[in-house]
Amino acid sequence: ESMKLTVEHRTVYRYSPPSRAGLTRIRKTPKSGRGQEVIRWNTAVSGGTVQAKYEDQYRNITELIVQNRDLEEFEIVSKGEVITRNTSGIIGETDGFAPLWLFLKPTKLTAPGEGVAEIADSVRGSLSDPVAAMHELSAAITERIRYEKGRTDTRATAEFAIAAGQGVCQDHAHVFIAAARCLGMPARYVSGYMRMTDGSQLEASHAWAEAHIDGLGWLGLDISNGISPDENYIRMAVGRDYDDVAPVKGFSQGAESEEMVVSLTIDV
Repeated sequence: ESMKLTVEHRTVYRYSPPSRAGLTRIRKTPKSGRGQEVIRWNTAVSGGTVQAKYEDQYRNITELIVQNRDLEEFEIVSKGEVITRNTSGIIGETDGFAPLWLFLKPTKLTAPGEGVAEIADSVRGSLSDPVAAMHELSAAITERIRYEKGRTDTRATAEFAIAAGQGVCQDHAHVFIAAARCLGMPARYVSGYMRMTDGSQLEASHAWAEAHIDGLGWLGLDISNGISPDENYIRMAVGRDYDDVAPVKGFSQGAESEEMVVSLTIDV
């Protein structure tokens, strides 16, 4: 069963006083692959010029933008249509340049400590059925970390989120990745979009994780929602953690304050 999702994702930065110079890197373009077919997609930039467009080491479509000088407002608008299918979260074998062992190595955001080790150990006995073990791990994480906005930010580590007992989808994904790696399972971070089935709209893009299981390939798990991604999801970028996939990342000079406004609509 397939579904056609229409997306419009708008990110606006306002600088005061105007920014003298700035550089931004974006990963806001999904690719066709197992479970999704991109019909059309366009990312338009206002207040800057795209200097380069390339695929990074994880094959994410990446664009580098030089901001205009003396800039008050900078806008990035991504819109398009994607046909999605439910593959029960199974993506299959990796298609990037990065070897599997890279997804076993800890990063700054996924460095394991006592909290991660404890969560990993709680499901170690189930590893004879790795798919069930990964779902068990997902459930163990949401039991420990309640979904709540405003308690963590993009610099929060997996251990910080466990200690706080609260976090968002990004934190859930980082803890899952850190714990899966402790169990010897390659794991990676996924950014993308999720359509809310109750008709409401998410305020921003979504995040989940994928674990690599021998014989099956990559299996997606949306820890925050306790399910494997289905036809309501669009995958955008993958990497070792949030830093590898951040939809918009950059810096500007000269502005003392920066305001960001994000709007996202996903319709069938």
